Amino acid sequence: MTTQQARHEQTCEQVLSSLEVTPSTGLSATEVSARQAQYGPNRLEPAKQTTALMRFLLQFHQPLVYILLGACAVTLVLQEWVDSAVIFGVVIVNAIVGYVQEAKALNALNALQGSLSQHAQVLREGKKATIAAEDLVPGDIVLLTAGERVPADLRLLKSKDLKIDESALTGESLPVEKTTAPLSGDIGLGDRINMGYSSSLVTYGSGMGVVTSTGTHTEIGKISTLLNETETLDTPLTQRIKEFSHLLLYAVLALAAVTFIAGWLHGNPLVDSFMAAVALAVGAIPEGLPAAVTIMLAIGVSRMAKRHAIIRQLPAVETLGSTTVICSDKTGTLTKNEMTVTTLWCPGQQARVSGTGYAPIGKFTADGNSISVEDYAQLNELLIAGAACNDASLNAPEEPGGVWSIIGDPTEAALLASARKAGITEDTLPPRIDEIPFRSETKYMATLHHNEAGTCAYVKGSVEAVTARCTFPEHSTLTAEAVVAAAESLAREGLRVLAFGRKRLAQDKGELTTVDIDTGLTFVGLQGMIDPPRDEAIEAVAHCRAAGVEVKMITGDHAITASVIGQSLGITHADEKGVTHTGTQLDNYNEEELDHAALTGKIFARVSPENKLALVTSLQKQNQVVAMTGDGVNDAPALRRADVGVAMALTGTDVARDAADMMLTDDNFASVTAAVEEGRGVYDNLKKFMVWTLPTNGGEALVIMTAVLLGVALPLLPVHILWVNMTTAVCLGLMLAFEPKEQGIMARPPHAPNSPMLDGVLLVRILLVSCLLTLAAFGLYRYELMLGAAETAARTVAVTMFVVGEAFYLFNCRSLRVSVFKVGLFSNRWIWIGMATMLVLQLIFIYVPWMQSAFQTTGIGVMAWLRILAAGFALSLVVGLEKKWRQTQRRTAVSNPQPSPSEEMH
Repeated sequence: MTTQQARHEQTCEQVLSSLEVTPSTGLSATEVSARQAQYGPNRLEPAKQTTALMRFLLQFHQPLVYILLGACAVTLVLQEWVDSAVIFGVVIVNAIVGYVQEAKALNALNALQGSLSQHAQVLREGKKATIAAEDLVPGDIVLLTAGERVPADLRLLKSKDLKIDESALTGESLPVEKTTAPLSGDIGLGDRINMGYSSSLVTYGSGMGVVTSTGTHTEIGKISTLLNETETLDTPLTQRIKEFSHLLLYAVLALAAVTFIAGWLHGNPLVDSFMAAVALAVGAIPEGLPAAVTIMLAIGVSRMAKRHAIIRQLPAVETLGSTTVICSDKTGTLTKNEMTVTTLWCPGQQARVSGTGYAPIGKFTADGNSISVEDYAQLNELLIAGAACNDASLNAPEEPGGVWSIIGDPTEAALLASARKAGITEDTLPPRIDEIPFRSETKYMATLHHNEAGTCAYVKGSVEAVTARCTFPEHSTLTAEAVVAAAESLAREGLRVLAFGRKRLAQDKGELTTVDIDTGLTFVGLQGMIDPPRDEAIEAVAHCRAAGVEVKMITGDHAITASVIGQSLGITHADEKGVTHTGTQLDNYNEEELDHAALTGKIFARVSPENKLALVTSLQKQNQVVAMTGDGVNDAPALRRADVGVAMALTGTDVARDAADMMLTDDNFASVTAAVEEGRGVYDNLKKFMVWTLPTNGGEALVIMTAVLLGVALPLLPVHILWVNMTTAVCLGLMLAFEPKEQGIMARPPHAPNSPMLDGVLLVRILLVSCLLTLAAFGLYRYELMLGAAETAARTVAVTMFVVGEAFYLFNCRSLRVSVFKVGLFSNRWIWIGMATMLVLQLIFIYVPWMQSAFQTTGIGVMAWLRILAAGFALSLVVGLEKKWRQTQRRTAVSNPQPSPSEEMH
C-alpha cells in the first residue's frame, strides 16, 4: 500500500484505488470488521507508565535526599525527636511536591487522548451514518461540515469552500483553504492543502474525504509518539545540586571516618569517638539547604506570577536565569494575533495605516504626511469596498480600555477596522441586496449594493481572481501586470494582499450572478495586512540580546512573512544572509548541517513538530540552555524536551500546557523576558544562600576535627549544631530570598551551562569564612575555660559565636561583589526582621531554664557577649576587605587588559 507521506501526491482516483473503496458507497460491514482487526481502534494508545507508588518512591532516589535521611537517622540516634521530625518532614514535603509535578507532566499524554473527535459522519454501504470516531478505519468515506473536528487523517475528495483551522498542528495562523488536486511531494505539512488532519477544526464550508491513517499513525499520533519518547532533561540547578550532593556525601563520610579514627588513636572510648564523628557529620550536612532551595524557588514563583508567568515546575525558576536561547512561536506571542491593514494601494496613490489590532484607532499617511482619506476618492472607495464586501463584525469593548472583539474571519475584521479609522462604519455603507459567497474554486466574494447613487457590485479576492475580471484602459500605465507587480512588492513586505474591484449595474438589478461580474470590473485597489508584532515584544527582544540571550523564531507561517516580522522585532536584519530556514530544508540537512543551522539560524518557517524537537535537541547538544514557547499540539514534544517549556495560557491547547514547565497568562513574549530576569534574581539569591550557609557547616566540621586532633573536649555538641543549622537557615539565610535584584542583572551574559554554581573566588571565600568561624568559636571556647568558666558556659559561647558570626556575615552575602552599603543597608527589611527573630530565639536558647536543660546551655555575661560581637564584627570586616581587594583587581584587569601571546611576540 502506498505510504501516507505520498497521499497528497496522488490523484483522488489513485488514493481510492489503493484503499480499495468506492466513494459513492463506502466500505461494507465485512470490510470494516477486517480493517478494524488489522489497524485497531482510531485512538491514541497511552504509554506504559510507572506505577504511582514507584513514582513516589523514586522521589527519594536523590543524593541530597540521602544526606537528609542520614541526618534524620543521626538525630534519631541522638533521640532528638523534634529535629528528626523536622528533617523527615522536609524530605516528605519534597517528595510530595516532586510527585505532584511529575503527575501533572504525565497529563500531556492524557490530554492528547481527548483531542480526537468523538463522532464522525461516514458513508458505509451506500448510507450515511454517525459513528464513534474510534471505529473509523482506513478507507472510510468521511463527510465534513463546519464546526466539526476532523476525526482522522483524510485525503480530500470534495471541497466546497472548505476551510480548516490547523494552527494547533502546523502553527499556520489562518484557516487553510482546501482543495482536492494532487500536489508535489516535497512540501511541508502546512502546505498539503488536499489533506485533512486529525483533531483540526472545520471552520467553513463542507467536504468529503477518505481516511488514510488512524490512531497512532495519524500526524497527531506521531506527535503522541514523540511526546512519549521525548527525554526530559535535568535542569541546570538539578544537575548542580546533584553534583554538589555527591561531593558533599563523599566529603562527609571521609571526614567522619577521619574523625572517628583520630579519636580512637587518641585513646578515646569508641562511643565518644563515634559521637564525635556523628557531630562532625551533623555539622557538615546543610540540613536547611533543600528547604531553603524549595522556599526560594517558591518565592520566585510568586514574583513571576505577578509578571504573568505561572510556574508548574519549581526548578524552572532558576533555569530561566540560565537560559541562553529562547525559541519562540510567532503568532500571538511575538505578534498580536490580530490581522491589521497597514497599506492601501490604488493606481497612483498609496497610503500607510497606523494602529494595531481590531481597535479602529489610527491615521493615514502618504509620503510621511498625515492625510484625510475623504480627500482621496480612490482610497476612500477602496475602504468602502473592503467594509461592504464583508461578512465579519466588530464589537466594541464593554468597558473603557477593553479589547475589541470580532465575529467572523480575522481578515475581514481587519478590513472593517481600517474602514472605521476613516470614519466608514457599517451604518454608512450602501445597503446590501445580494451576495456571492467566497468559494475556494473562484477565490473571490461579491456583494450587490443599492443606494441613491445607483447599483453596484463590489468584489474582493485574490489578486489573480480580481484582475482576471477587470477591464484596464488601453494605453494606460494601469495594467494587470502592474497590479500584480504592486501586490508582489507588498507580499515581499510580509503582507497578505487582497484585491478589490467594482462594477456598475442596472438600477433595478436585484440579484447578483457570476455572469454579472466575470468581466468588466473596474479595478479599485489593494489592501495589505499583517499580524503586527507586539510593541513590548520588540523591547523584550532587545533586552534579551543585551543580556546575551539569543532569540529564535520558530513558526508554521511562510518564510517571507516570518522574515519580515523577524526584522521588525529586531531578531534579524535585512542584510543578514543564511539565517532563515524552512522545515523542508531542515529535513534534508545532515547532522552537521542541522547543528550549524540550529546554532546560527534565527528564523525557522513552515516547520513540523519533528523539526521543532530536532532544533531544541541540537541546541542542547551544543551546550545551550533552551526555553521554548508554544501553544499547539505540534509544540508539545519540543516543550517537553526544552530546559524550560513555556505554554500560552490564553490560546494554548491542554496538550501544550501540560507538557510545559511554565505558562504565560498574557501570551506575551515580554513576559518570558521578565521571567528570565526574575530567574536570574532567584539564581543570584540561591548562590548567595549557599555562599552564606556552607561556611557554617565547614566551620562546625573544622571545630570538631580540631578538638579531636588536639585531644580536647568538643566545643559543640550535636544538639548545638542542629540548633545552629536549622534556626539560622530559617531566620537568617532565607531572608536572602527577598533580596532585590541587583542593578545590571540583564546587562550581563548568562552563566555558562556547564559552569559550577560556585567558582574559585567563592570557594576561597567559603574556606576563609569557615576558618574564621573555627578560629573565633574554638578560640573563645578555650578562652572562657582559661577564665575559669564552666564547660557548659564555654560551649554556650561557642554556639552563640556561630550564630553571631553568621549574622554579621549575612550582610556580606547580600552582594557577592560589592559592599552592603552600595546595595543599601535597609533595602531588604526582611534581613532585619530575621535578625530580630534570631536574637529572640538565641536569648531563649541561652537563658530560658527548660531550653538550658534540653540543649545543655547556661547564661553568659556581658563581657562574653562583647567578645562575641567583636569577633563577629572582625569576621565581617575581613570579608569586606577581601571583596574590596577583588573589586580593585577586577577594575585593574579591565583598565589594563593583558596582551595576547601574539602581541607579546611583537
